[in-house]
Amino acid sequence: MEIDTTLPSVVAVRAHIPDDAFTAAGLGTLREGSGVVIGDKGLVLTIGYLITEAEEVWLTTHDNRVVAGHALAYDQETGFGLVQALGELGLPALELGDSSAATVGDPVVFADGAGRSVKAAIVGKQEFAGYWEYLLEEAIFIAPAHPSWGGAALLDAEGRLIGIGSLRLQMMQSGAVTDINMAVPIGLLRPILDDMLTTGRANRPPRPWLGVFSAESNGEVVVMSVSEGSPAQQAGLQRGDIISDVRDAEVDSLADFYRKVWTIGEAGAEVPMRIVRDGRESWLRVKSADRNSFLKRPSLQ
Repeated sequence: MEIDTTLPSVVAVRAHIPDDAFTAAGLGTLREGSGVVIGDKGLVLTIGYLITEAEEVWLTTHDNRVVAGHALAYDQETGFGLVQALGELGLPALELGDSSAATVGDPVVFADGAGRSVKAAIVGKQEFAGYWEYLLEEAIFIAPAHPSWGGAALLDAEGRLIGIGSLRLQMMQSGAVTDINMAVPIGLLRPILDDMLTTGRANRPPRPWLGVFSAESNGEVVVMSVSEGSPAQQAGLQRGDIISDVRDAEVDSLADFYRKVWTIGEAGAEVPMRIVRDGRESWLRVKSADRNSFLKRPSLQ
């Protein structure tokens, strides 16, 4: 796999977030990861949680040049983020590959902005539901895992970009626990890229957001926590509540819970749900919101 010439186009990303930012408590105020040059004028693609609410972004090349950046866009649904370099990066844009054509068993390289890369293989392409109201219909999973995954470049055998690193997870493989990485497929970027460049977000109605962190346990969706000031907190959802129904339908998985909420309407729609707390059932009505309205907006200095 001859990809050495592509690796310098993966840069390190460092973002500083205000102490009073909505995501500061959960994600921290100093976030470090990677990004990939995808435009000739210094456009960098990364994973959005690195730059959400960032007041400063710095990009570092493999030869230790540091360039200021601007947090240009973040898409809640895919998780992609865009940074515009405010100085000359002098790096070629990586070619975008076809993530839909990638198959289990394909050799890949996972590369970060510090120059470290892992030769790996695709071990899965399947649905992924995240606890933070996030769902991918077909995420890409690779092994062995890269220790620095956030915003790292997932490259195919020809050095084309087919995904952006998001998480480190574990799976059972041959009776043993194996560390794996999850990447967001690059195919999700193409339909929204122009919108993100012009308006900072995809041109679609915002989904109803509740502000609930949930997990799936034995087929039940259990509330782990709720965001402070969120619709879920205002409606009275609590840690340990089991979400059994949304509107008039039973919830049978975390992904099913999200789909049922999102089909009710746009952000602001009221979401009726039945919960089980200490063995007792009750109904709550959660007035959803647009998550973006809780976030600080990036601004050019």
